[in-house]
Amino acid sequence: MLFPVGIVGFRGYSGVEAVRILSKHPDCEPVLLEHRADAGEDAKLLRKSGVRRAPSTAESVKAEGLKAVLLATPPEVSMDLAPKFLEAGAIVIDLSGAFRLQTGDRYKRWYKEEHTAPGLFSEAVYGLPEYTREQVRGARLISNPGCYPTAANLAIRPLVAAGIVDLQAGIICDAKSGVSGAGRKASLKTSFCEVTENFSAYSILNHRHVPEVLQVSGIEEAQFSFTAQLIPIDRGILETIYFRMAQPVSSAEILAIYEKQYAEEPFVRLYQSPHVPDLHAVCRTNFCDIGVVADPATGRCVVVSAIDNLVKGAAGQAIQNLNLALGLSETAGLR
Repeated sequence: MLFPVGIVGFRGYSGVEAVRILSKHPDCEPVLLEHRADAGEDAKLLRKSGVRRAPSTAESVKAEGLKAVLLATPPEVSMDLAPKFLEAGAIVIDLSGAFRLQTGDRYKRWYKEEHTAPGLFSEAVYGLPEYTREQVRGARLISNPGCYPTAANLAIRPLVAAGIVDLQAGIICDAKSGVSGAGRKASLKTSFCEVTENFSAYSILNHRHVPEVLQVSGIEEAQFSFTAQLIPIDRGILETIYFRMAQPVSSAEILAIYEKQYAEEPFVRLYQSPHVPDLHAVCRTNFCDIGVVADPATGRCVVVSAIDNLVKGAAGQAIQNLNLALGLSETAGLR
């Protein structure tokens, strides 16, 4: 008996990835929940695949017996649908930023819109399994982390907690992402002629993913400089993180901190210094790969963190959270 899991937004890049993973999941099956009136040619292909389809309504959630629903939707759609699906008895895993920031005021500051379902903040669990695994296991509403914060927090939080980082000197995160991170909706900025043979920075000092890093890694906005950059590839995120050390330690000593933190984690891989990850190592996987190079003589340290923005940064992590919420093996469907 397979758990039926609904997917809203199954035409977007993250939604397509979720369908792909759930279609080979040993314990779950995808059910496509249609929330758009225009089906389009891609929907015809999905019909031929034999995947079940249903309207995106609370009635469908009940009729199809859905145990959970993944919302690969914009925040405003998630805010509309999440309360209805929760009321219908489904676990909701939201891939948007609708429930990540804990308060309506914080959401308004970074997303520039009023939050329309602030009553759900009190039960939304931030689903970074490496740090919130036990909370996810008992949650009804799981807020899937952003792609950039996933790579950043897994790299930064253990070192801040260990007192390795000189926070007065600050942390610089230079983050590069493939174009799929901008979503599938057509725009001039992500069109072929604008992206190919180009390299551009955007949302400098006000990227909406910044507060996720602040609240998870326990740092202040003034201590963290983040720049997102678009590179002409389809997928993958590589973040180069620079900071001054609070006391001189070696690469091996910093690596030991990571090893202690992530020894039992199935989706974090560490590199022996001076080796660091690249995108080929993580694309189409749910891994976060981390490498570090430190220079005790000058107090400088560089950490490189890499993920696939559509897998560990979106659909893969959502299914990792789904597995935990349903009491399944955390790695099911992801290896």
